[in-house]
Amino acid sequence: MKHLILASASPRRRQLLQTLGLPFSVCPARGEELLPPGTDPARAALALAVQKAEEVFASHPGDLVLGADTVVAFGGKLLGKPASREEAFAMLSALSGRTHLVTTGVCLKGPGLDLRDAETARVTFRPWTEAEIFRYIDTGSPFDKAGGYGIQDPDGPVLSFEGNFDNIMGLPLSLPLFGRLSGLLEGN
Repeated sequence: MKHLILASASPRRRQLLQTLGLPFSVCPARGEELLPPGTDPARAALALAVQKAEEVFASHPGDLVLGADTVVAFGGKLLGKPASREEAFAMLSALSGRTHLVTTGVCLKGPGLDLRDAETARVTFRPWTEAEIFRYIDTGSPFDKAGGYGIQDPDGPVLSFEGNFDNIMGLPLSLPLFGRLSGLLEGN
């Protein structure tokens, strides 16, 4: 029986993967995330997911390795994880009262196996004040999430969304490859 390894340090991805009831371990990819300039959101998310899966698979070639990455796209730019309070404020202010795209790419690598897919959702923020944004930043939540927010945060900025909640949270469990995971782990 193969072993499943999640190539991500994200507690949200861990939480979502646990809902499938499959055993797995975590071995976060450590490499630098590299993207060519001007990469569209779906290709960017998928390229980063592949980088993570391939890095971890190189040291675990007999196992199944799941890489995932989420990108937020707004105004022709990809928004990563904010590195400072100022960057978080700029991102969240720009998204306030507006709609943006959230894409998660997924790559499952194993012996003779390379499955790749991505899913995109539309997210609309409610308008919020500077004081509300700074209160949210003070929670620390923005700093480990693309776009500086989590859809699961109860006091977060999301007004509405079109698409799957788990995709926006970081792991689109509705993708067909997740339906195949149990059989792949048993070697079928």
